[in-house]
Amino acid sequence: MPSLQAAIDPLPVNGSEPENGKPKDGRADPQQDFSNSNNLPTNLYPSITTSNHPNLNHFASSHLINFGTTFLPDLIISASHLSLFTAPSPGSSSPYGRAITDWTSGQMSSLLGHSHPEIVSVISSHASSLDHLFSGMLSPPVLNLARRLTSVLPDGLDRAMFLSTGGESNEAAIKMAKTYTEKFEVVGLGASWHGVTAQANSVQYHAGRKVGWPLVPGGLMLPSPNAYRCHQGFRKRREKGLKGRGTGGAGGEGKKEAMEDKGDGKTSQDENEEEWEYDWEAEMLYGWRLIDQQSCGSLAAVIVEPIQSSGGMHVLPPGYLRRLKTECEKRAMLLIVDEAQTGVGRTGEMVAVNHDGVVPDILTLSKTLGNGLPLSAVVTSHAIADVCAERDLLFYTTHVNDPLPAAVGDKVLEIVVRDDLVSHARRMGELLHSGLNQLKERYACIGDVRGRGLMAGVEIVEDRRKGQEPRLALAKRIGDRAYELGLWCNLSTHPSFGGTFRIAPPITISEKQVREGLAVLEAAFRGVEGTLPLY
Repeated sequence: MPSLQAAIDPLPVNGSEPENGKPKDGRADPQQDFSNSNNLPTNLYPSITTSNHPNLNHFASSHLINFGTTFLPDLIISASHLSLFTAPSPGSSSPYGRAITDWTSGQMSSLLGHSHPEIVSVISSHASSLDHLFSGMLSPPVLNLARRLTSVLPDGLDRAMFLSTGGESNEAAIKMAKTYTEKFEVVGLGASWHGVTAQANSVQYHAGRKVGWPLVPGGLMLPSPNAYRCHQGFRKRREKGLKGRGTGGAGGEGKKEAMEDKGDGKTSQDENEEEWEYDWEAEMLYGWRLIDQQSCGSLAAVIVEPIQSSGGMHVLPPGYLRRLKTECEKRAMLLIVDEAQTGVGRTGEMVAVNHDGVVPDILTLSKTLGNGLPLSAVVTSHAIADVCAERDLLFYTTHVNDPLPAAVGDKVLEIVVRDDLVSHARRMGELLHSGLNQLKERYACIGDVRGRGLMAGVEIVEDRRKGQEPRLALAKRIGDRAYELGLWCNLSTHPSFGGTFRIAPPITISEKQVREGLAVLEAAFRGVEGTLPLY
């Protein structure tokens, strides 16, 4: 695999050249401090206040199509780095109401933070000079991004195509797999999320399947690997010397707390579990036996996320991807890995497959690659790309290989490599997980902490000393309180999600900002009844 520091000679692009030997990017202050009103970003909507902006729920029900969400009560009028800003009160001397720290990077997408100055510069220069072209035309940003992206990926991921959304990239990847294998059955994991387009939706099992009409034929499911809530039939006695192994993935990020005597001669549930561990391999092979029985003999591909984020931030167990690749090869199937949220450094590797040393046949990227702009990528080998071309693969869209988003993606990768943000994400992730596990030690309502790098899940339960009963209402009260205190952490109360907070701040976050966010989260737990403080 090429070094992440490999030199890239980009084609000249207007707006990216340095002036007076310094980058035209504002790089000196990538993490602006908004505690001082003099540093606040420009308010594009100065006439809007809390008294004259519309009632959001009424406006939404009158003018917007509901796409499956509940809108939050605040009107956000600006966003910059980790901060979101609401409309001010009438007569306020500040251009904004309150600042909210965004610990989900928008929709898990603003990898470098909102309104990063270098990204703003690239958008501005390309909006004025090179924004959109006929799909059959090439431009320097597309060539630059293709070359830079493939240079930082493992060998065997050689050629790329650039689209708009994660669902679109997964749609293209599945179509490529069917074209290459000349088969049609595609396997997904339980609790997966790959998009709302037809083929992507047909192989995801977290939500959105009960539409009342047939989905694309050929969708099959493997059990979702869930170390915290594994079925009793898929447990095995733990090997000696491995006690205390948690669910959080590599690096001990999900380490269980020490056992405590409850004072009645009994120990906590964790102690009862000490002898046992999750046998994901047995569960996977059981799933494959069922798939082989159901299949009509046309198994084309498996699609999988390295961390099942929408399914509750579950990290695939160590060795899972490698075994999955082996099972695919046995059946002449392709392995598609969807790195919409894990890609471009968030987990402490450039792409999460590097943790396991597995090279998928097709890799998809989205969210993080565009830093919040609609940009996604499909990357595959020369061999697969050539066969698909020979068999007349057609995925011709309006915005395929558009120059403006490609220029943004190229700049994102440049910044991530130049500033060594992969290592930074790893270090900040260790700090984040350490702080979250300290919260777990204090509050018995936290059933599990898991994740990898700057992706973390915190699952709320009734009382972990007694079991794993989900407590969705309590989780919502904690989330609401954190939001009142100025910290946004995404919480879904969907039953398959289990009341888990999804935390994924920008990877430019500082140590100070991690600690401040943890302090706000602790205050939220402390201020809500039912969190069961242990000391």
